[in-house]
Amino acid sequence: MQKRKLGKAGMEVSEIGFGAWAIGGSWGPQNNQDSVAALHKALDLGVNFIDTAAGYGDGKSEKIIAEVLKSRNEKVIVATKTPPVAGNWPPSPYDNVDERYPEKYLRQNVEERLRNLNVDCLDVLQLHTWTRAWNRNPRPFEVLRKLQAEGKIRAIGVSTPEQDQNSVIDLMRGGWVDTVQVIYSIFEQEPAAELLPVAQETKVGIIVRVVFDEGALTGKFTSATKFASDDFRNRYFEGDRLERAVKRAAKVQADLSHTGLSLAEVAIKFALMHPAVSTVIPGIRTPAQAEANTSVSDIPGLSEELMAKLRTHYWNRGFWYGGK
Repeated sequence: MQKRKLGKAGMEVSEIGFGAWAIGGSWGPQNNQDSVAALHKALDLGVNFIDTAAGYGDGKSEKIIAEVLKSRNEKVIVATKTPPVAGNWPPSPYDNVDERYPEKYLRQNVEERLRNLNVDCLDVLQLHTWTRAWNRNPRPFEVLRKLQAEGKIRAIGVSTPEQDQNSVIDLMRGGWVDTVQVIYSIFEQEPAAELLPVAQETKVGIIVRVVFDEGALTGKFTSATKFASDDFRNRYFEGDRLERAVKRAAKVQADLSHTGLSLAEVAIKFALMHPAVSTVIPGIRTPAQAEANTSVSDIPGLSEELMAKLRTHYWNRGFWYGGK
């Protein structure tokens, strides 16, 4: 497993991490035995970075991780997230930052994260969402810096709001964050325009999520794929979005016919090819997924010819044009 620096956070992390949303729930049936086995297998294969959140099963994911790490000897870096006080998600431009991320709430939530993970200091604490409306008054990060000074947090980060990922660039340039978690994939390439170059300039560690476009870029779905009633992907792929994603994934697959690589392998490797990226966190639910995802670290870099083809598959799906 190759390691990379997590920006200026002063940590070395496995370039492929463990995305722990699914082991907390919201992705259909998942039993704890599979979750524990998946975590152990990933750690055995060299993963030393796990990403979780308060909202992943209302702390369930964090507690499973804590139980597994209690039986391990190696140092594992765990990043978790604090959501805003209940309200609009993503935050509205009219939301008051002091009401959504007040200091008392942040302190209480951080203490809960510490208890769930059974640690005295969080490796990385990320605000789970943001809005550019708060960039002129990033007071929550002042609170997090206090908590950092108090020894409660090692590194401070933010997870980008899906509809406006560039909203965190001012935070990066202002020195407010050590890490940024961003959606970056063969379909979602907008971060390459500015966010990732700014991360290099400011030495902010980049954690890449949704590299498989919630599964579409694994090649396993068809337009007839059905998800469990409690599966997040029912909403993500509502309407004709699944059918469109499957057709686009097939076009990407066609460009890989002579590479000997799977669509899922290339999806991970594509993100890792950008020098700003510290780690990619595909969701892992089983030991088999742990083996498949971590093996990508051993694959040589993609050729510039293949990268040029992959860059043509970016998908501005939110607009009326270019959405075929």
